[in-house]
Amino acid sequence: MTKLNLLVSLITKDNDFQMEQAAAAEDAARRFDASVQIVYAGNSAITQSQQLLTSIQNPSQRPDAILVEPVGTAMVQVAAAAVAAGIGWGLINREAEYIAKLRETSRAPIFAVAVDNEEAGRIQGRQFAVFLKEGGGILYIEGPSTGEVARLRKLGMQSTKPREVSTKAVRGDWTEASGYKAVRSWLALGTSQNMDIRLIGCQNDAMAIGARKAFEEVSEGQARKNWLSLPFTGIDGAPKTGQEWVRRGLLAATVLTPPPTGLAVEIMTKAIRSGVQPPPYTSIKPSSYPALEEIVAGPS
Repeated sequence: MTKLNLLVSLITKDNDFQMEQAAAAEDAARRFDASVQIVYAGNSAITQSQQLLTSIQNPSQRPDAILVEPVGTAMVQVAAAAVAAGIGWGLINREAEYIAKLRETSRAPIFAVAVDNEEAGRIQGRQFAVFLKEGGGILYIEGPSTGEVARLRKLGMQSTKPREVSTKAVRGDWTEASGYKAVRSWLALGTSQNMDIRLIGCQNDAMAIGARKAFEEVSEGQARKNWLSLPFTGIDGAPKTGQEWVRRGLLAATVLTPPPTGLAVEIMTKAIRSGVQPPPYTSIKPSSYPALEEIVAGPS
């Protein structure tokens, strides 16, 4: 059995879920006898496109397949270049209309694997409802506006949060540093003290822990105590970070989103070796951590 060479392109090293993605890809590659190279885009769509095009255009670097979690758009031009070179293409945590079109003429496997990010948002909205039975506001830290993940998580959250609960949205880039910076900038606004914020809700755990660190630096003692007494929630639930932060009480809850890269490696290796196109889209279901009924019962 020929050992396949896979290139996995991820968003950034500065994010616990992305590191889980890398570990899942490496583990699956060992199990399915493939070689995997992992590259990080440093949160830059331009860098990511250049990295991939360099590998596609250089025969000595050309992989058998590329698995990519895009920083920005779904990378239709890069995908077309890969397929034209006979390279398999797997899109991670993103849906794209071009997948179906490219599959019509390509012999290389083309597919997408993603967490159901809208459902992750719906679960987080239900968590908000548990914590905010008496209403109030949420400081809501979103991911970048250029990607589908942030949009879908927000859409899901808005569909299940109580109508009487308001949100004040600020923007991060999935990293702990960006959550910290977003809160520091928000606290500097005079209006931040006049809002009835009862919960800090973040679209991933890294930004949630960064937000908490920003509140820990509030100089006035009672204000700091009040902020840190609020529930902080995130999404991703990596075992050594998000789940551990919940167990330690740093986060009140998270949403478990299993990393799709391991499944993507499995699908790609099986498809190349069998010569059969896999399903165009595979969805991974998220879940609440703790379970919603355990949150209702109170912190563990």
